[in-house]
Order: sequence, then structure tokens, then C-alpha cells
Amino acid sequence: MPTRLLAAACAALLALPAAAHDGIHIENAYARVSAAGSGAVFLDIVNHSAEPDRLVAAATDAAARAELHTHIEDANGVMRMIKVEDGIPVEGGATRSLARGGDHVMLMGLTRALADGDTLTLTLTFERGDVITVEVPVDNARTAGTAGHNH
Repeated sequence: MPTRLLAAACAALLALPAAAHDGIHIENAYARVSAAGSGAVFLDIVNHSAEPDRLVAAATDAAARAELHTHIEDANGVMRMIKVEDGIPVEGGATRSLARGGDHVMLMGLTRALADGDTLTLTLTFERGDVITVEVPVDNARTAGTAGHNH
């Protein structure tokens, strides 16, 4: 009997890493802010589930409003930033990057001055029910494509 118990315990422990990576995870989050009182948050949404999901809302006490935005090219070839009304989809088993020049979380009406090295708390709400809070460092010097290492 002790051998079976030990085997069951080992099997349960081996399953923990898989369970820890189920669902939505946020990686490489950072913010850029302007002196004009606005900013943007960029991050990677990693969906470890086989099911698709959708980022539907963002909130922070660091800004009066946090909205999901993207860039589109108009008929004249001019890039415009617009609010995303239907959320940002994330396919099952995939990563969706919110990056400069594309999808991002727009921060409007910063409620306090933010400088490089400061952090803000961002809460992300997903269609399937996940609500994830992440600490986002302000990094105005980060160039597009330079990954960070926060989760």
C-alpha cells in the first residue's frame, strides 16, 4: 500500500507544473508615458488553454481611463489610433502581443506623475472570466521588440 501512495503522490506532483501553466498569463509588460498625461501599456498575453479567449477590459488607478486601442491605416495611408470596442482576441495555445504600433492599453488622464522605474497596477479582464492583476514598470527607454521578464 505505501508504494501505491508514493506513486500517486509523485504523479500528483508531476501534474502541478502543467496546472500552473493553464489559462492566461501576462508576460513582458511595460508602460511608456508622456509629459502630456497619457501613456500606453504593452505586454504579451499567453493563452495556455486550448480555448480561445478575449481581453475585454483594462483598469488602473494610475489613469482616469484605460482603454483597449489599436492602430489602423486610413484610406490616405495615415495611421490612426482607435478604441477597440469588441476586445482583443487571443487564440487557444497562442500568444497575442500588445506592442507599439498595434494593439495596446491606452492610459488617458494619468492620476499621478510616472517616471522610469515607477510601477502601476493594471487589471485585465478576459471574456472567459479571468481577471489578472499585473505590476507594470514604466520604461520609456525600452525600444520596440525588447522583451522584459516580468509575469
